[in-house]
Amino acid sequence: MKCALCNEKECRTGKDCTDIIEEISYRGKDLVSMKVSAEIEARYYMEKTRLEELVLYAQGMGYKKLGLAFCIGLEKEAGVIHRILARDFEVESVCCKVCGLSKDDFGLEKLYGDGFEATCNPIGQAKILNKKGTDLNIIVGLCIGHDILFTQNSKAPVTTLAVKDRVLAHNPLGAIYSGYYLKKRFGITD
Repeated sequence: MKCALCNEKECRTGKDCTDIIEEISYRGKDLVSMKVSAEIEARYYMEKTRLEELVLYAQGMGYKKLGLAFCIGLEKEAGVIHRILARDFEVESVCCKVCGLSKDDFGLEKLYGDGFEATCNPIGQAKILNKKGTDLNIIVGLCIGHDILFTQNSKAPVTTLAVKDRVLAHNPLGAIYSGYYLKKRFGITD
């Protein structure tokens, strides 16, 4: 499949370009998730922020306890998000440097050279939120790769509220929206 390169997108009008349609079934929690998502889209299209949609989704799914896995570089933002979510949910939040593990213990390259440097601990973040019994976990700015490890080790479903991009103020699509950047960095002109 190369849907990103397809100009027609006839699937919007019902065309099936795959051979998996017979294998697809939305039942139980999956169907509930689809219904809640469709309800939010239909009722609030272009009216609600992603954070507002997150609250509506969690409420629609009947979630009571949310987990917030965040990067220490976004601790201020995580604090605000925690307080907003705590108005409607029980919230557990865990910083990426939890447990204070040394990069030396894992042979990891250091950012600052000699001396102690704590490594991010996405598996630890997931284990802590698993023990807290969260219904939904939310990523706020975890590093690339760390977000993957967190997601793989989370027992609860995971959504991403913010993606870390230190260069583009945590807006990675900024590189796609800038014709100049696309041309200079990636050689794409159309």
